[in-house]
Amino acid sequence: MELGLVGLGKMGGNMRQRIRNAGHTVVGFDHNPDISDAKDLAEMVGKLTADGQPKVVWVMVPVQAIDPVITELADLLSPGDIVIDGGNSRWTDDTRRAAQLAEKDIRFVDCGVSGGVWGLENGYALMCGGDNDTVATLMPIFEALKPEGDFGFVHAGKVGAGHFSKMVHNGIEYAIMQAYAEGFELLEAADIVDNVPETFESWREGTVIRSWLLDLMVNALKEDTHLDKIRGYAEDSGEGRWTVEAAIDNAVPVPAIAASLFARFASRQEDSPAMKAIAAMRNQFGGHAVKGAEDPSYATPPTKH
Repeated sequence: MELGLVGLGKMGGNMRQRIRNAGHTVVGFDHNPDISDAKDLAEMVGKLTADGQPKVVWVMVPVQAIDPVITELADLLSPGDIVIDGGNSRWTDDTRRAAQLAEKDIRFVDCGVSGGVWGLENGYALMCGGDNDTVATLMPIFEALKPEGDFGFVHAGKVGAGHFSKMVHNGIEYAIMQAYAEGFELLEAADIVDNVPETFESWREGTVIRSWLLDLMVNALKEDTHLDKIRGYAEDSGEGRWTVEAAIDNAVPVPAIAASLFARFASRQEDSPAMKAIAAMRNQFGGHAVKGAEDPSYATPPTKH
């Protein structure tokens, strides 16, 4: 097959190579001319010969750039052509974008992609949404990207189902990472475990909590035993928030995912206003001591090294 691929960043560039490794033709476009195969979207689309088949363009750009790209592609593609949105889009936007393209008889598939920088070697987990015929047309590309074996790809349902599935996947990821992180902090703080990295590494085989995320945690600890080189600040890409919002909309309790999201918010506070209020109230009702900002131990909890 031939494929136009918009966005050749950390994931898009590796996806281009993996698809090419499977024998397909990829014409990539990126604003960085050093890595782009075309000077603009029009040239990229023009290089797709189609040869009687629909032209296919996979969009792999940041969320804020998706609408402008799709709007431009709507004027460049022809009826029957296909646009795939593989970015971290909110599923509620998929129906709108599909309708926009449908006005020109251009088909749309949303595809959540997981695999990160390891995808070139290991393959990408793909969760797509769209009609059966369109997804079937794209299967050679999906087969090229997915991991070897029986798993790693799902046609999750209609348009929007792919990004919704990827959103829930990321919400689960938040909770798993938070559990490993809390376990790490407890092992470090308790004066009984001598070798925390080796403890984590021992869990990689034979335990019920073994996972690829655990493997990555072990890699990080090998590079920085106590994580001294890293500031305890974690961003969120938005999908954790969307998962919690969807849970509220559907009256589904997701306490672990919600707590992991709020923990990321807490990580960004130099000094917690909520904890200041709690300390003040404890002082008011019980005379419990409070620490002032001038106290040398203020905001520096003890850590075992």
